[in-house]
Amino acid sequence: MTEERVKAYEELKNSLTNSPFLLMPDWKLPFKLYIDACGEGLGATLHQTQIINDKPVEGPICFISRQMKPTEARYGEIQMGCLCLVWALEKLHYYLDGTVFDVITDCNAVKSLLNMKTPNRHMLRWQIAIQEYRGNMTIVHKSGNIHKNADGLSRWALANTPDNLAWVPQEEHHIEGICVTDIGTEFFNQVKESYKIGKNYHILSQLLMQDCKDPSLSSKLYETWKKAYDEERFHLLDGILYHRANTHVLWP
Repeated sequence: MTEERVKAYEELKNSLTNSPFLLMPDWKLPFKLYIDACGEGLGATLHQTQIINDKPVEGPICFISRQMKPTEARYGEIQMGCLCLVWALEKLHYYLDGTVFDVITDCNAVKSLLNMKTPNRHMLRWQIAIQEYRGNMTIVHKSGNIHKNADGLSRWALANTPDNLAWVPQEEHHIEGICVTDIGTEFFNQVKESYKIGKNYHILSQLLMQDCKDPSLSSKLYETWKKAYDEERFHLLDGILYHRANTHVLWP
């Protein structure tokens, strides 16, 4: 039997006879947070180096993962990496709050999130979310070829369901209906009063009440009003002129 096979056998035997262990966190020592994101999911593992049998040993404290939500799966590499950092910090806040720790990632752009000058909407929200860790957190880049622990968690992530402690609920912003009966008559009276000084209202009321398509009349409207009228965005109801902002919202 070759030396290589003997070594492989010994490693396999040790793996089978020695169960994996999780360290108890020591808040006097710094932590290491490994994160990774891919199109399938997010993964993170929290480590710490402690003295065991008179030797410094780096070991895991906990592992977390979750699958991507459909909208998140369309993010680019940089957005995924930043999302993973924010998610991991949120889920492991009770370990990391007030402690010193390194974040190890294979996405080099994550290092710039804290100090990004012109972030987009997502990045700005995430940038604000992690400001409390400024001064305690150091982000370190590590090549993906040797970034294996969190990488495996992200590729075989747990389902994003309530039985996963690291899950994030789907964001739903549905407007089922808006009741306008509570808007007082005083409001509508003020709206009607404002029409007396607006020539556009008188022109539009003629066009809408008579269902008139007279170009000479509509040409008297201000340019922005004419554009909205040509797009059929104005509606007249009980003397109140409504502007349709989109397919679902009318505004007096």
